[in-house]
Amino acid sequence: MDKEQMKEEIMEALETVEDPELHIDIVNLGLVYGVDIDDENNVKVTMTLTAMGCPLAGMINEMVDTAVKSVDGVNNVEVNIVWNPPWSKERMSRYAKMALGIH
Repeated sequence: MDKEQMKEEIMEALETVEDPELHIDIVNLGLVYGVDIDDENNVKVTMTLTAMGCPLAGMINEMVDTAVKSVDGVNNVEVNIVWNPPWSKERMSRYAKMALGIH
């Protein structure tokens, strides 16, 4: 499997990870900033959370790790949580905005 195909499958797997408070997946919420795959198929997911000090950060981290490892060929997973650029509602997909009643 090439890296582009693997990246697509990883993004699909990440769509199964829901924010436990908002019940919308982290991809549609715009929390995933990037997925990098090195030559040994180690994956680094760069993402943010909706709020600093989110009490569910550890849980979300574990769910991301599990989802990415479910993709064939993935060796190791690193979840890199960043605060820049800060998350805002503008990063949400149209689907997420509609589901949460944000226009």
